[in-house]
Amino acid sequence: MTSAVTTDTSARPGYGQLLRTPGALGFVLPGFAARLPFGMLTISILLLIQHTTGSYGSAGIVSAVTGVSMALSAPVMGKFTDRRGQSAVLVPVVLLHAAAVSSLVALALLGAPVWALALAAVPAGASVPQVGPMVRARWAAKLEGSPLLPTAAAFESVTDEFTFVVGPVLATALCTGVHPAAGLVTEAALTLAGGLVFAAQRASQPTVHAPAAAGEKHASALSHAGLRVLIAAFLGIGAVFGGMQVSLAAFSNEIGNPGANGLLYGIFAAGNMVAGIACGAVAWKIGPRRRLLLGYAGLTLTASVLWTAHSAVLLGALGLLVGLCIAPALITGYTMIEALVPANARTEAFTWLTGAVAFGQATAVTLAGRLTDAHGSSYGFLVPMAGTALALATLVALRAKLAPKAPSRIISSSPGAPTAPERGVGHRTPVTVD
Repeated sequence: MTSAVTTDTSARPGYGQLLRTPGALGFVLPGFAARLPFGMLTISILLLIQHTTGSYGSAGIVSAVTGVSMALSAPVMGKFTDRRGQSAVLVPVVLLHAAAVSSLVALALLGAPVWALALAAVPAGASVPQVGPMVRARWAAKLEGSPLLPTAAAFESVTDEFTFVVGPVLATALCTGVHPAAGLVTEAALTLAGGLVFAAQRASQPTVHAPAAAGEKHASALSHAGLRVLIAAFLGIGAVFGGMQVSLAAFSNEIGNPGANGLLYGIFAAGNMVAGIACGAVAWKIGPRRRLLLGYAGLTLTASVLWTAHSAVLLGALGLLVGLCIAPALITGYTMIEALVPANARTEAFTWLTGAVAFGQATAVTLAGRLTDAHGSSYGFLVPMAGTALALATLVALRAKLAPKAPSRIISSSPGAPTAPERGVGHRTPVTVD
C-alpha cells in the first residue's frame, strides 16, 4: 500500500519533477521493460511463422489467434488484479507466458502445422501481462492529492506510444538481422525479467479493492456506453498497426530489400513518437471529444492513401504522416476514460482499450496477410484504410456517448484507481466535453 506524496504546487509540474518522486523509478523502469514486449509479440510471431511456412496468410492466422486471446483475457486480468493485487497476478502470469512463448518458438522451428501453432498461440496471447494499467494504478496511489498526477498520466501516454512503435522496430531488427526466432525469445525474456522485478516492488502497489458488499452494484466498465465507443476507435488504431506490419514487410520483400522493413517501420515509429511527446506536453484548449474526432479524421485520411505508394521514399513519407496522426487519437482516447468511467472500474477500462488494440491488430494481420498473399502489399494497405474509416464513422455517429455523465475531477476518490492520460503536463482543470 502506498501513501500520497506532497509536492510544491507553486511550480509547474514537469517530467523531471515527476521522475524524482521517491520510489518512482523503482516501478517505472521494470514496468517499461515488462510492457515493451507488448509491442513485440505479434510482429515477432508474424515474421517467424512467415519464415518457417513461407506464407503471410498462415503467419497472420497465428498472430491473430495470439491477439484475440490477449484481447479476451485482458479485462479478466484487470478485474482479478483489482481484487487480488498486482504481484499475486503478475508472478504466475509472466512464468506462464515465458513457457507458452518458448513452446511456440520450438513448434515453429520444428515445422509444426499451422493448426498446432495456432493452438500454442492461445496461452501465449492470454498470458500477456497487463503492466500498463498496473503502472498507472501505482502512479495514482502514490500521487493522490498531488498536482503531479496529470503529469504522470501524460508520461504514461508517451510510454504507451513508445511501446506500440519501438517494440515492433526492435522485433523486426532482431528477426531479420539476428535470427527469425530472436524477436520472440527476447520478448519472453523481457516479459519474465521485467515482470518479476516489477512485481517485487511491493511498496508502491496500490490498495487492493475489497469485494463489493452484498447487494452493492459493481458494474463492469463495459456497461458505460462511452467506453464501448472508444473500443471501436481503438480497434481501428489496432488495424493500422497490424496492417502496417504485414504490408511493410511484404513491400520490402517485393522491392528485393527485406532490410528496408525496419527502416520504413522506424520512420512510422518516429512520427508516432514525436506526436506522442508533443501531445503529452501541450495544455489543450479544446475538449477531448473534439480532439478525438479531428485527430481520427486525420488518421483516416492519411491511412487511406497508403495503398497508392509504389516507392520506398513515398511509402516512408506516408508512413510518417500516419504515425503523426496515431498519437493524438490514442492519447485522447485514454484521456477520456477519466470522465467516462468511475474510478473503481478504470483498471478494467484500460485493459478493454489495450485489448481492443490487440484485437484490431490481430484482425488486420489476418486480413492483410490474406490480401498480400493473393494480390501483393498494395492490397494489404487497404486494411488500415477500411479499419479507420469504419471506426471514424462509429465515432461520428455515436459522439454523444462520449459526453461525461457527471463533472469529472482530476484526482480520483479511490486511492488504488488508475487515471487515464490527461490533457497535458501541468494542466489541472476538469475535463471539458468539447
